[in-house]
Amino acid sequence: MGDGEEGRDPEAWKAVYEATTPAELQAAYADWAAHYDRETMALGYCLPFVVTSWLARYVPRGEGPLLDAGCGTGLSGPIVRALGYDRLEGLDMSPDMLRIAGSRGAYAALRQAELGKPLPWSDGHFRAVFSTGVFTEGHAPASGFDELVRVMVRGGHAIVTIRDILMGPMGYGAKFDELAAAGRWRLVEESTTFRAFVVGEPNTLLKAFVFEIL
Repeated sequence: MGDGEEGRDPEAWKAVYEATTPAELQAAYADWAAHYDRETMALGYCLPFVVTSWLARYVPRGEGPLLDAGCGTGLSGPIVRALGYDRLEGLDMSPDMLRIAGSRGAYAALRQAELGKPLPWSDGHFRAVFSTGVFTEGHAPASGFDELVRVMVRGGHAIVTIRDILMGPMGYGAKFDELAAAGRWRLVEESTTFRAFVVGEPNTLLKAFVFEIL
């Protein structure tokens, strides 16, 4: 992330991205939750909305249930509902963010859970999973994909955005290859690089990846 961008609190962003433990990260989001939407929207944060394009491309209207993995304040929820998906669930590690997500009235269920640890759903529960801005430094580890694949049905789709510069250092690329080699999923689409923020942070570039569960 760049420093000093107009429209955001640099201390809040610093606390989130410099957290070294889940407890520190949860505390950072507790402090930021009330201002998160306003500050990220001022920078043109588009990921919660553009991810719905890939969702609609691969998941027929009305199918579900769907999981918003790392839903935060639930910005994607109302858009997903408007597109005709009425079985939407969410997870996040921050209870403060989940309270805001619940106020949007778009989620059938919300669970406090941490990616990288066992998830509170049975095998094959979800038709699709989408996750934006979560598999990144200081947040969800590459191992989190193992549980996401477990809770998805065969033929389902996983849609995730990841910063291009983190694919190697965070082990995301290696995990993608590992799951493919194990016959657990296959890559069906990899987008070109695009900006996460359409107003500020011009160097925050990422790709979207879509996998089919095998």
